[in-house]
Amino acid sequence: MIFTPTRLSGAFVLELEARRDHRGGFARTFCEREFRERGLNPHVSQTNMSFNPRKGTLRGLHHQLPPAAEAKLVRCIKGAVFVAIVDLRPESPTHLGHFGVRLDAVGRKSIYVPERFAHGYLTLEDDSEVLYNASHPYAPEMERGIRYDDPQFGIPWPAPIESVSEKDLSWPPYSKE
Repeated sequence: MIFTPTRLSGAFVLELEARRDHRGGFARTFCEREFRERGLNPHVSQTNMSFNPRKGTLRGLHHQLPPAAEAKLVRCIKGAVFVAIVDLRPESPTHLGHFGVRLDAVGRKSIYVPERFAHGYLTLEDDSEVLYNASHPYAPEMERGIRYDDPQFGIPWPAPIESVSEKDLSWPPYSKE
């Protein structure tokens, strides 16, 4: 795997190092040792998948509070999405910074989202599917969110937003918790 740091401390875009021959290809999508060598949390407690029939669907921005904070490895396995992450760690040099990346089934990239980051995505194609590993199980009592259009972050979503859940629309603007 090729780990490319983002401008946010501890967040990486991962690319596959595929081995190809006449049968097709093979690539490692996760390696505990490689994650540990970079100081990343390799623990997988839960794997989640979302199905999104329409482009323009926005999910997020979600995060969980400690002690249930999650690191995530996010990959688009069908279609295309734009993933946005926000660093919510007050002690971080990139606190309140955001980063976005297009993930799609063709490019096969993924993004590592550290604990205490908010995460969301916008579907760019119909019938998009996202698969992600989480380091901690979902804990509804620890779930929090911030609005996708919070002016404090000014995330430049690359396409029109057509569908957002009532829950995601109800998140307040960001404030320290």
